Amino acid sequence: MKISEKIINLSKECEQELKDEFHKIDRLCTYHSAKVLNAFQKNKVSEAHFNSTTGYGYGDIGREVIERLFSDVLGAEDSLVRSQFISGSHALNVALFALLRPNDTLLSITGKPYDTLEEVIGIKDNPSSLKSYNIGYEQIDLAHDDFDYEKIKEILLTKKIKLIEIQRSKGYSTRKSIGIAKLEKVISFIKSLDPDVIIMIDNCYCEFVEQKSPLEVGADIIVGSLIKNLGGGIAPNGAYIAGKKELVHLAAERLTLPGEGKEVGPTLGINKSILQGLFFAPSVVASSLKTALFASLLLEKMGYKVEPRYNDERCDIVQNIEFGNPDDLIAFCKGIQEGSPIDSFATPEPWDMPGYEDKVIMAAGAFTMGSSIELSCDGPIRKPYVAYLQGGLTYDYGRLGVMIAASRLEK
Repeated sequence: MKISEKIINLSKECEQELKDEFHKIDRLCTYHSAKVLNAFQKNKVSEAHFNSTTGYGYGDIGREVIERLFSDVLGAEDSLVRSQFISGSHALNVALFALLRPNDTLLSITGKPYDTLEEVIGIKDNPSSLKSYNIGYEQIDLAHDDFDYEKIKEILLTKKIKLIEIQRSKGYSTRKSIGIAKLEKVISFIKSLDPDVIIMIDNCYCEFVEQKSPLEVGADIIVGSLIKNLGGGIAPNGAYIAGKKELVHLAAERLTLPGEGKEVGPTLGINKSILQGLFFAPSVVASSLKTALFASLLLEKMGYKVEPRYNDERCDIVQNIEFGNPDDLIAFCKGIQEGSPIDSFATPEPWDMPGYEDKVIMAAGAFTMGSSIELSCDGPIRKPYVAYLQGGLTYDYGRLGVMIAASRLEK
């Protein structure tokens, strides 16, 4: 597979050093597997729930059991789990438009959100944005990888904020992702100042990486994608919104229409894939975490700056690798593509991708187009030239892909 002898030897060293960390991941996988299995048994899932609906989708018992399962697994009062969501960004868009009204203000306390939300909010002009509906936006940057409590307090005591958005994963930034402990602390702080403010969490890439869900530490609503963690590499598309029942109801009426909400939406044969994806999700997330740890240690040994390091506490499946130059970033992404099962013969190139400010290179030889739980790597062509690696349906495949990509970096 054209993996160099040097990389093979470095990989053996890495695996020896990673044994204790991998054991921690296996214990976490067991915990989440028990939670998921219990939810399946509690909700009496049967073959009948695999059946499909078309048209309006009235009375889809499979759809209904899926949403009860997600509620139980995530600690939610209710959830909306639909293939009609095109992406996690689409679900975030639906939630924001569902929960905000003209003259309301949205506050982000993790700095500027992911690139694809800039036109949704109106940071970049768009006649369909929240800004065009006279919905205000403010943001507070993180302070030394933690929340800026003083600025949060200042804004909440001087202005009426309707919704606070927290993006747990880093997006295309170099900050640290937000763990449950930090999340619990800031939610408690916010609610002590304004118990009525809605706290919405962008939970993409974070499910099953820690024991608790954001809803279990006080968040009001969370949003995530099914072609990331909870789809287990099997769900072909879709996303979820979960949390307080009245908020999920508003989101459902925004996705479909007022008066029908969750009662409509044909599943078109997707139920079995979503159910099976959720069932596999704990082990697939564990494989993705092991792949990330392996990549972190291997690339660190090769002299690159990585974040998080292999033995850091993690709260998402994303691994940053800072290359410092565009050539190594592009070479590594090309190597990941070469190490993929699908389109391994293709060569990714940076391009002007819709919704992004800079040219972006994306490597993802995946069974589901754009799936981030399958081994993928992408990054904007801008300083400091960081690759964002995530996924790995199995650790063995993930490790091989990383080894192939690392071999392409050898001068």
